[in-house]
Amino acid sequence: MRLQAAGMFEQNVSPMQVAHRLRVSTKSACQWRRRWRAGGQAALVSKGPGGTVCRLDDRQVARLRAALDGGPAAWGGIRISGGRWQG
Repeated sequence: MRLQAAGMFEQNVSPMQVAHRLRVSTKSACQWRRRWRAGGQAALVSKGPGGTVCRLDDRQVARLRAALDGGPAAWGGIRISGGRWQG
């Protein structure tokens, strides 16, 4: 989407029009244009998913997955009407 915006900026489309066409906020389009002006299309390439790095080691992740796979019933939850769970 950001690379589409870069193409529009190259055609002198305003950030407001880019925002409307791509259905994003005007603020995002303005930020993209600023980055595009500073570094071209390369400045708009995704850097990958955000967020922090998982602090769990492989063994802890495996234990967590196993616990979640068991569902609420494995931890003493009971199903009530409507498919909801109650602990």
